[in-house]
Amino acid sequence: MEYSTAEMMAVAAARVLKNDDVCFVGIGAPSVACNLARLTHAPLITLIYESGTIGTKPDVLPLSIGDPELCETALTTVSVPEMFQYWLQGGRISIGFLGGAQIDRFGNINSSVIGSYEHPKVRLPGGGGAPEIASLCGQTYVVMRQARRTFVDRVDFITSFGYGAGGDHRQRLGIHTLGPTLVVTDLGLLRPDPQTKELIVTSIHRGITREDIAQQTGWQIRFADTVEQTPPPTETELVVLRDLQARTERAHAKHAAPYILRFPEGFLWGTASSSHQYEGGNTKIDLFCFLLHQVELS
Repeated sequence: MEYSTAEMMAVAAARVLKNDDVCFVGIGAPSVACNLARLTHAPLITLIYESGTIGTKPDVLPLSIGDPELCETALTTVSVPEMFQYWLQGGRISIGFLGGAQIDRFGNINSSVIGSYEHPKVRLPGGGGAPEIASLCGQTYVVMRQARRTFVDRVDFITSFGYGAGGDHRQRLGIHTLGPTLVVTDLGLLRPDPQTKELIVTSIHRGITREDIAQQTGWQIRFADTVEQTPPPTETELVVLRDLQARTERAHAKHAAPYILRFPEGFLWGTASSSHQYEGGNTKIDLFCFLLHQVELS
């Protein structure tokens, strides 16, 4: 069966998960991979989403961590403080599955800003729980499309700490978990060098060359002494993946608004992952203005 690079990426990411993993799942590509693993070779995997859903088994892919599908199909739902304090800080989660806007040669992830923090070209949604996931899960897997603008020599802002400046930087900061042990892209698989912690290519997907990878990487990428070829998706993997995505599309289309909303010319749109991001830069949102007003009144 023919397949797309996105399907290859999802399948390759799913294959590394096991039945006994307890996995903290990010929305988007990580969620696709984790649920594909659950529906194929790892039916006993425990999937946890940031909203507090534990052991969730969604029939369709969630739109966000607040999607009711997660709570309705979960073994249980706990509060967010319990999720982070008992489960995450308690060392009970083996795998954190993350994505991001940028990743650098040492596995640091940026999901905060493009450009300088004070005057960014683009302000991104922010970290949410990703910094804690990157620091406190037993190890993290990253799944991202590979391109020069996303795989950069140095991220503009470290939202989720990987290996910092490389070497033992992570340990020197007192972070004792393994960090990003695998990066899955639409071109291949990357793992950290045991000593330097720089990401190196260990497997290349079928139809991709070393030159393709070098052209889509923002640093001088290195290759392992032995580079494998990623096995292509099996028919079963593709059938299950496509069925999951088709069910998801039908479910979301059914709940779409049956009318078109028209907004005036020049209408400004904005979005945020929460009303307050701990990274700062919140001075343009209603909550900040409200809190500032309350301080002034007091």
